[in-house]
Amino acid sequence: MSSFRACVLGASGFLGSHLVHHLLKAGCQVHAFSRDSRRNPLLTDELMSSCSIFTGDFFNTQDVERALADCDVCFHLVSTTIPKTSNDDPLRDVRENLSGSLTLLECVRRTGVRKVVYASSGGAIYGKHLMPRISENHPTDPLCSYGIVKLAVEKYLALYHELYGIDYAALRISNPFGPLQRTSAEQGVIGVFLGKILRNEPLHVWGDGSVVRDYIYVEDVARALVLAARLNTEHHVFNIGSGAGLSLNDIIDMMRSVTGRDVVVKYDQNRVFDVPYSVLDVSLAERELGWRALFPFKVGVSLAWVWLCENS
Repeated sequence: MSSFRACVLGASGFLGSHLVHHLLKAGCQVHAFSRDSRRNPLLTDELMSSCSIFTGDFFNTQDVERALADCDVCFHLVSTTIPKTSNDDPLRDVRENLSGSLTLLECVRRTGVRKVVYASSGGAIYGKHLMPRISENHPTDPLCSYGIVKLAVEKYLALYHELYGIDYAALRISNPFGPLQRTSAEQGVIGVFLGKILRNEPLHVWGDGSVVRDYIYVEDVARALVLAARLNTEHHVFNIGSGAGLSLNDIIDMMRSVTGRDVVVKYDQNRVFDVPYSVLDVSLAERELGWRALFPFKVGVSLAWVWLCENS
């Protein structure tokens, strides 16, 4: 599929906004589904001419099927929890995100959508790691309900592929960051830290700052999602990350350099669901999708900082 008709569920979110922009620039027709109809700040009037806005409730099958109608691909970006909150109420996580995803798959089956591209998690699914770089074949032992549910959705995607021939790709995304990332959220450390720096507030770090993560610029993620929709391979699960690790202390030092501001840091005790080291092996995506991350971390942080300064 060079160009296709795509339904983006969660289109007004951070990743969804960038994905819709990327799809429209690639010449696709887009059904952008979200709970509200706020304007995507990345879209020009010209791009909006190829975008149909659908507002509704992800848990209402009529709303979802209306958005899926006549689409080739469904991008499933909806999640109502994050790793921290999922353990507070696992029943809610299962009820909303697992049952909701199963209901979506039934909608996909009824409407004839050919492929589902799912935003899974490259951090929460694997749990404690045995290897320095985590491949898709690494054991999956999530430490939080969020990761368990993400993994379960992947398994149901595989089941519906087997039963009904619905193609799918599950992208295990590391830690995306960039313009439009919320600065007041509980997840997304780059956006949160930059927001605090802009407001001259201290940064709060769980642990001693040595925790290492894989961070990837949001435009690289959007490009991976589109490639996964277009290409058919025998593989269905892909790690999407930079393939390199940075500690929180490394990030803070780089933010001092990018922003030119002094940064006060307050350290607290570790959280039980934080694994000490998480860096993805992305060689499968490079080989099968022809994809690799193009934005160096410092460049991405600089772009995010400029956006934040200009739009605050």
